[in-house]
Amino acid sequence: MKKQDRQRLIRQLLSTQDIERQEDFVKLLEEQNIHVTQATISRDIKEMQLVKVPSIPGGYRYNMPIQKKLDTKKKLKRTLRDAYVSFSVQGKDTFLKVLPGNGPAIASLIDQMKYDFVFGTIGDDETVLTICKSDEGALALQDVVDDLLK
Repeated sequence: MKKQDRQRLIRQLLSTQDIERQEDFVKLLEEQNIHVTQATISRDIKEMQLVKVPSIPGGYRYNMPIQKKLDTKKKLKRTLRDAYVSFSVQGKDTFLKVLPGNGPAIASLIDQMKYDFVFGTIGDDETVLTICKSDEGALALQDVVDDLLK
């Protein structure tokens, strides 16, 4: 199972159950025939920035972090500066190469910016494919990326 899929499942588990220990994640995932180690769960918790919050019956449980309202453009700028490798344009499509693990976040941030010239994005581990509405739109996105990298 891919890390993204596993972390999506972890988010689902958090929304339906109180999970107090990393071992509980391992057990719940194994019940769904997904075999992971406690070390993998520990890395997921760190990457997902899960926090422990008080639970109603007492003790503590894992929860998603409280969402901070950061300016999306600033977040995109910071992420691009940290992860940018290359950018190319072909017709109305753009291809952004980034450091491993950053593709999904950057694709999501581009979508959140709601550029009127962007049709949609697809992000994998280290690439972002953006389909623009026109050739000019692809060039406009290239300008945006160039400006954010300054």
